Amino acid sequence: MSVIAVVGLATMGMNLARNLARNGFGVSVYNRTTSRVDDFMKQYGKEGALTPAHSPEELVRQLDTPRRILMMVKAGPPVDETIDHLAPHLEAGDILIDGGNSYFLDTVRRGKALEARGLRFIGTGVSGGEEGALLGPSIMPGGDRDAYQQVEPMLTKISAHVDGEPCCTYIGPGGAGHYVKMVHNGIEYADIQLIAEAYDLLSHALNLGAEDLSRIFSEWNKGDLESYLIQITSEVLAKRDRATGRPLVDVIVDEAEQKGTGKWASQSALDLGIPVTAITEAVFARSLSALKADRQVAARTLIGPNGGGKAPAPASLIDDVRSALYASKIVAYAQGFEEMQAASTENRWDLQLGAIARIWRGGCIIRARFLNRITEAYAAET
Repeated sequence: MSVIAVVGLATMGMNLARNLARNGFGVSVYNRTTSRVDDFMKQYGKEGALTPAHSPEELVRQLDTPRRILMMVKAGPPVDETIDHLAPHLEAGDILIDGGNSYFLDTVRRGKALEARGLRFIGTGVSGGEEGALLGPSIMPGGDRDAYQQVEPMLTKISAHVDGEPCCTYIGPGGAGHYVKMVHNGIEYADIQLIAEAYDLLSHALNLGAEDLSRIFSEWNKGDLESYLIQITSEVLAKRDRATGRPLVDVIVDEAEQKGTGKWASQSALDLGIPVTAITEAVFARSLSALKADRQVAARTLIGPNGGGKAPAPASLIDDVRSALYASKIVAYAQGFEEMQAASTENRWDLQLGAIARIWRGGCIIRARFLNRITEAYAAET
């Protein structure tokens, strides 16, 4: 018998199933397109106690009770469709976990609907991308606390660990887990935009090439700015396009996409009256980025700056940009944590902000040395 099932075998679902199996848990896997189940088992079936299921009926027969099912499907209607697909085959006390980027109010609605049917629901934020899902993500579970205790040993074991502590903790009731993941993603948007603006300043003000910039970001990653995003910025700037031999950053299409979590974070902040200016401006920057055709027309019509004037000495400007980036990062994180505090008060979630900072130190996209200082600051208040 399996102790947990993973439903949805796109990249995140596959890697979380593998992570669970590698850590010694019996895992059943199911996907509505059942050919994906067969493909998954052919490729990864020997990595642990993985059992294929080709129907909801087969899936529930394979699971210990109370049944624990982790859904890894696209946010929105697919989550409701998956719940409707599975729920008729479940019994009172069984547990459904939504590990996608669901909107927190949808999570509240689903939790209430499932509670009325005797089922328990955990809305869970998972950060770390493809690699984190396999090697250890940051996990933000919220909803039914008793249900969380049934899955806590599994989630803490597969999460990232920093200083021996798991990057997973119970966040709060209702939609708290997905709310915190939403704000995490908003901070991520801001962090990325700040890095992009630092790159732009150094690239255009000093006419530095990608290789020089890669070395600068690598050096920054040895100090207070040490983080996953600074690290991969350095790595990306060092990459060259195989076809042209040019730096990859100069070849890729300059259009950013977004999944909506940054927008939700901005909208919620407006509802709460909390100014998350760094997050919101980052969302608008992505929206502007997506308007490539309009930007191309404007570039042909409008005369922009020609770089006139005397630039500061390179070493001075580089350090000024580093300091500005760090200060801006402090602002972005402070705004995100203020938003979470306001939402906690509004919804009576009793969010433990120090614990949230702690579980973001590893596994997730915004993991950074800087988060140690936030964790310590909240600890000093208690």
